Amino acid sequence: MPQYLYAEGNADEIQAAAKHLEAVFEEDGFAISNFEIDEERGLWALSLYPAEEGVSDTYKIALAELSSLSMALPLKIEELGDIDWVTKSLEGLVPVEAGRFVVHGSHDKGKLNTDGRIAVQINAGQAFGTGHHGTTAGCLKVLSEELRGFHPLRILDLGTGSAVLAIALAKLLKQEILATDIDPISIETANVNTRINEVHQLVKTAVAAGFSHPVFGEKGPFDLIVANILAGPLCKMAPDIAHHTARGGRVILSGLLPHQRARIIAAYRTQGLRLVRTVTQDGWLVLVFKR
Repeated sequence: MPQYLYAEGNADEIQAAAKHLEAVFEEDGFAISNFEIDEERGLWALSLYPAEEGVSDTYKIALAELSSLSMALPLKIEELGDIDWVTKSLEGLVPVEAGRFVVHGSHDKGKLNTDGRIAVQINAGQAFGTGHHGTTAGCLKVLSEELRGFHPLRILDLGTGSAVLAIALAKLLKQEILATDIDPISIETANVNTRINEVHQLVKTAVAAGFSHPVFGEKGPFDLIVANILAGPLCKMAPDIAHHTARGGRVILSGLLPHQRARIIAAYRTQGLRLVRTVTQDGWLVLVFKR
């Protein structure tokens, strides 16, 4: 049975531990979350989901890192039951308003008050992007603002996950969006979600690692590229992203922590892209570049 790392503590120590471990395991891409579990007692929890084959090693590294910060959190290894955790979490999630969009689960569809916003329904599944994370919400807000007066014709959602960004773009702009991901399961989930949102004829999906797939040559260069993924891959793909960005086009990068800002800016400035905007959402950065 899959395993994960778990610890409980007060808000300050759990949040500090989560921030530190996110930096430590950034290149590994491990999912790390922290959340309140008992308001009266001020109790918070941290969960870290490593690769199945490396749980023991990850546990030892995490313990050593926390010890280096003089943190004595009771970190332990727990078994992860056969549960669709996205489905489970959506049961208690309320709709999220982000700019001109509102993202909601199927459980809220019948009682949703959009208040003039564009509704994006994201089915629970095995892909990142329910709209409730700061990286996604921040990106949606920035898109809402950037697309006032800017009308891109060729658009790429790189690392689409659940396709929440691609769906939002398709509904707002009423034009074709290319959505790609390295993970076949994410693309399956994206296809389901585009149909639910009735934009499957506009959102074209492809399983693609990096930019090697011929679809990029067929659909690009792009006037707008959005990428809500980790800093490591974003740095490595800077030359390809710049190459596939049309002159005058914009690149919107999310999924970044404040300490990663300088490294990302340097990587893209080297490729001829100019930083025009920085936005912070729940401790996460969204960077907007222009070519």
